[in-house]
This record gives sequence, C-alpha cells and structure tokens, in this order.
Amino acid sequence: MRREKSVRRAISVGTAVVLVLEALAIAFVNWILGLAVRHQSMSLAGLDSDAMAIGSWVGGGLFGLFLILCAVLIVRIARRDEMTGRVSRIVLIICAVVHGVVGALVVGLVGWYAFVILMVILAGLVGTLLMYAPEDRQGADKPSKPAVAESENGGGGELPPPATA
Repeated sequence: MRREKSVRRAISVGTAVVLVLEALAIAFVNWILGLAVRHQSMSLAGLDSDAMAIGSWVGGGLFGLFLILCAVLIVRIARRDEMTGRVSRIVLIICAVVHGVVGALVVGLVGWYAFVILMVILAGLVGTLLMYAPEDRQGADKPSKPAVAESENGGGGELPPPATA
C-alpha cells in the first residue's frame, strides 16, 4: 500500500514537472514567433504585424498559464492523495484531450519525436486521472454490497419475471 502510494505520487509529480517545462517551452516558442513576425514585418491576409505578434504572445502566455494551472492541480492531488473535485477533473480531462489533438497535429508538422513526447505527457495525465479516480478509491475502502438486481433474482444474471396483475 505504501509503495503504491509513492508510485502514484511520483508519476503525478513527474507529470506536473513535465507540464511546467512544456508551459515554459510553449511560452518561449510563441515569444520567438512573435519577435520573428514583428521584425520581418510579416502579414497574413492584411493583418498588422504588431497585432499578430501580440496575438502570438498572448496565446502562448494563456496556454502556458493553462498548463501551469494543470500542474498545480496535479501537485495538489498528489499532496492530498485524492482527487480534488469535479472541476479539477474536467480541467485535467480537457488538458489530456488537448494533448491528444496537438499530438496528432504535431506528427506532420514537427515529427515523431515531438509526438512521442506529447503522448508520454498524455499518458501521465491519464494515469493521474485513473490512479486518483474517486469511484475506485471509495470502493477499496468499503466492502462491496451486492447489486439490487443480483440480490432479487439470486445472482442469475437474468431479469426477474414480470409481475402479473
């Protein structure tokens, strides 16, 4: 039990560290892209290059903050050794879905190495969500009760006979 708890925490904290590193990398790449657009006076469909640069910086900053929020939620979950709440689960599920979609896109744009990195992060997110699933944790602490349908028909697996009036 103690070893299982330490493995759960190690995976969760590792995922949080990788998410912080990813947030910093994404913010840095968007900062560089914004600088390149501004210095080259690039334009897309007549947009001002300054507006595109600011959009790149704001987008990278917001995505980085989202990833840091996810990392903070994961550290909080690991520290408490239980899932925090419904909103936290939803945020982490959104983060996992975003990693899956971005991973699928990054194969063609960047390559398989980046895809593998994103899938490892996705595995850490999904692993954290599954290891701290509240339904499984409650079931481990309490003895299980037989299901209503199972107790009514003797555990046969079929439906009880219809009532006649």
